[in-house]
Amino acid sequence: MKPKSVETHNPSEKSDKSIRGRILRAAMEAFTDRGFAQTSTLEIATRAKVSKRELYALFGNKEAMLAACIAERAGRMRLSPELPPAGDRKALAGLLAEFGKIVLHEICQPPVLALFRLAISEAKRSPEVARVLDTAGRQAGRDALRHILAQAQSAKLVPAGALSEMVGQFLALLWEDLMLSLLLCVRKAPSSKEVNRRAKDATIAFLRLYPKPESQPVMHASD
Repeated sequence: MKPKSVETHNPSEKSDKSIRGRILRAAMEAFTDRGFAQTSTLEIATRAKVSKRELYALFGNKEAMLAACIAERAGRMRLSPELPPAGDRKALAGLLAEFGKIVLHEICQPPVLALFRLAISEAKRSPEVARVLDTAGRQAGRDALRHILAQAQSAKLVPAGALSEMVGQFLALLWEDLMLSLLLCVRKAPSSKEVNRRAKDATIAFLRLYPKPESQPVMHASD
């Protein structure tokens, strides 16, 4: 009989992941409670129940911890790599609606909204918070959408044009005034039903704005 293969795990890798997770949770809680500038690495280490040496070995500084917190959430706003590019307008509509649902679901989570409120409250004192949120968080979503639309342009499913403008248009249709209402705490996060509706409505409106280009007639030499 052939011996069964045994899957081995490196205990140190598991330990590092566990410590990393504790540090990130502690950092996010401290940033939210006290503000980015007022939070010390000692406080984060104390909350995470790790030594400062362990903290610095994994992250180095507060900004790196903040970037890791944001990047962890931003990574969830990408579509599965197994999804093929859209081959027709129906498939494109499905991709855009799925992307819209992912974005709304992830950004409306309380920890993510807390990051946005933190960036706003620290805008003057710690502008690096807003910078990291924009580059590591918001830009990831825009890049994912840009990739979808670039493939759609190559397949001639949407007109040629400035991708940045198209990305901004779709996101504006998706959010409307929802983000402001959430940040001001004047409404609750949308239900799954509302998320689906918003994503579908934004997709329909966007595709109306950008209809499929008409095929050009073939020109002959005699013409």
